[in-house]
Amino acid sequence: MSAPPLTQLGRSRPQAAWHVATVAEVRRETSTAVRLTLDVPTWPGSEAGSHLDLRLTAPDGYQASRSYSIASSAPGGPVVLAVDELPDGEVSPFLVHEVRPGDQLEVHGPLGSFFVWRPGESDRPVQLVAGGSGVVPLYAIAAAHGAAGDTSPLRLLYSVRRPGDVLFADELAALRGPAFELELVYTREAPATWAGPVGRLDKEALAASTVAASARPRVYVCGSTRFVETIAAWLQDLGHAAADIRTERFGGL
Repeated sequence: MSAPPLTQLGRSRPQAAWHVATVAEVRRETSTAVRLTLDVPTWPGSEAGSHLDLRLTAPDGYQASRSYSIASSAPGGPVVLAVDELPDGEVSPFLVHEVRPGDQLEVHGPLGSFFVWRPGESDRPVQLVAGGSGVVPLYAIAAAHGAAGDTSPLRLLYSVRRPGDVLFADELAALRGPAFELELVYTREAPATWAGPVGRLDKEALAASTVAASARPRVYVCGSTRFVETIAAWLQDLGHAAADIRTERFGGL
């Protein structure tokens, strides 16, 4: 018998703890990112939008840890991450270039409760806005929304530099349907067949490509600090209540 969804567990949240994860699969996601599938036998499950801390320990005992959003939300089963390399980073280059199936990593989680989405919690529309690798927790939300058969309208606006930078491209395309809309924004280069503009998002494009404030959507924004702060400010200018906007950011501008 499969484990019940987290939402059927009386909203009880799994306690965060350290776990030993074994790398089951390393898959090239983009030219700078990999998808890591981790087997974590003691993992208690996580809600869509959660994150974890990942710790590396060098042979001399030196340790470094970083937080990564979780791309999966199954009560049990593997934990999926997508790691984009920061060239001057301390952890991501190792994960992108050195990690192999069978390697063991330490992970601490699940973490986070503010940025999570729970199926059936509300029938209000949901607007997701992603910048680059900020799509990871939003993909988890979209996948959980699809898996649950949730009928609340869900829309993802996803800004990337180039077509080859889209994370979870096949999975997002497969999720498209009456309850899930995907709109891509290319800031530097678009597909040859692309008829839309190429360039950074501006407030007018954001207004045209997202659920109107009058529909009172719940909004999740994830990306770099500058991206998130800019989008959140524009959303409020467009009439969205600050309380309806949830943000998650990663380091750097």
